[in-house]
Amino acid sequence: MAHNATPPLTRRAALAAALMAAASALGTVMIPTRRMSDRRGPFKLADAVPITFKGWTVDSRARGMVVNPQTEALLRRLYTETLERTYVRGPGERIMLSIAYGADQSDVSLQMHYPEVCYPAQGFQLNNRREDQLDLPMGRLPVRRLETVFSTVRHEPVTYWTVIGDELTMSGLDKRLAEIRHGLQGEIVDGMLVRVSSIDTNTADAFALQDQFIRDLLTSLPSADRRRLSALP
Repeated sequence: MAHNATPPLTRRAALAAALMAAASALGTVMIPTRRMSDRRGPFKLADAVPITFKGWTVDSRARGMVVNPQTEALLRRLYTETLERTYVRGPGERIMLSIAYGADQSDVSLQMHYPEVCYPAQGFQLNNRREDQLDLPMGRLPVRRLETVFSTVRHEPVTYWTVIGDELTMSGLDKRLAEIRHGLQGEIVDGMLVRVSSIDTNTADAFALQDQFIRDLLTSLPSADRRRLSALP
């Protein structure tokens, strides 16, 4: 019996090819010139992310806890703005938050670098990587989980997600499709990478605490700020 249904991946690849062809055909007459970030107005990470929320508070004494797996010069070139904080709640509950925002994702040389690439580049061993999702009151948040370790002494499970424009994207294809859709409208798309991690040899416990932190953070934000950080309403 013949099957007419096209596999989802094949359909997405076909859509990507069609959009890329359209983008190429229109490239000479429609070059993106408007920054999406300008249309959406000012946004400061330090102002949008609260110092204290739902029992979590910034540890102002924490220095060197948040691993920055890129050089400072590269970070300045790649991202318009970055935020790094360590939050604490109860005994042994410590979460490292890192957010990187880039106003221009149309330039390949300026596009965000993903943790599974830059962590190993800084000497971390990547033991596992998988897709997951968080069920939140405002919707589902697709995330990627990494299990990393540095020199057998620093076990750092990582949860992160990315937002391109106003869309959650977890694959290179999804990211490219979002860029093309906005590009065809004449917009230069922006991007956000939100990374949450903790030092813990018990991966299950680490991810559970990270999930609670993410849930507490996103439900504490005004809808406009939450939408910028997670594309959720």
